[in-house]
Amino acid sequence: MKHYRDQDFIERVGKRIVEIRKSKNISQEDLIERSGLSLSQIGRVERAEINTSISMIALIADCLGVLPSEVMDVEFEITPEYIPPLPPKEKRKK
Repeated sequence: MKHYRDQDFIERVGKRIVEIRKSKNISQEDLIERSGLSLSQIGRVERAEINTSISMIALIADCLGVLPSEVMDVEFEITPEYIPPLPPKEKRKK
């Protein structure tokens, strides 16, 4: 399995969490209490030290009162070049 890490995206997510949290006057301690995550987990996500899971992003977003898409702050433009073709039917996993 190939591992993929987009550090720029991870940093944008961390910064966005901080922006939203501060705009809503939510401290890290408040976020810890709401989410059940540890201070080190929250801090590492905000500082982009870990490539966090989608589940953790969803949990943090919920605790901040926003959608996960707001935390990820991304817009995708899907083009035919972006979508890889499917392998031939006989080579697909069953």
